[in-house]
Amino acid sequence: MLHITRAIIVEGIYDRQRVGEVCDAFCLVTGGFDIFSDREKRDFIRRLAREKGIIVLTDPDRAGFAIRAHIKNIVREGEVLHAYIPEIYGKERRKARPSAEGKLGVEGMERQALEEALRPFAADSPAPVGEPVTKSDLFDLGLSGSPDSSARRRELCVRMGLPARISANSLLAAINAIMTKKQFGEIANSIKI
Repeated sequence: MLHITRAIIVEGIYDRQRVGEVCDAFCLVTGGFDIFSDREKRDFIRRLAREKGIIVLTDPDRAGFAIRAHIKNIVREGEVLHAYIPEIYGKERRKARPSAEGKLGVEGMERQALEEALRPFAADSPAPVGEPVTKSDLFDLGLSGSPDSSARRRELCVRMGLPARISANSLLAAINAIMTKKQFGEIANSIKI
């Protein structure tokens, strides 16, 4: 089991249960879009970010990214990190139908995929060492600032097991959280983006 000292913010109670199977972190549920109107929960998230640091782990769909962006915007000081699960199409076992976008959420992730998403934040996990990937690196690789950069980013994200909808800034943060510049260069060059 992973030991994570930061608080993890998830959308629902089933997400919290699933995360609890792979790590011992304190896990706070937003209640989905309730986070937009629940002042007390927003204040608590701000406090957690200041005192412990938070990791935002939402589903890889539009709703998840809206919640993720809202949390990022409401936290003015403190540490806000982002963990991403891969986009996998399917249906959670407890649901009668797939989600609106047909993607599995946190609760539907296999244990191994969830562990891989959270491992970089574990207390015993060494931080990537070396020079970080920069915005300039993304630009040089055509992952930002060009007409087809969004499509290139999408292809790279799919191959790296990250959500395809991720922005250039979020991609940069995710890359620097989980790998070195050298490792990123090897991946980027191997898929010929």
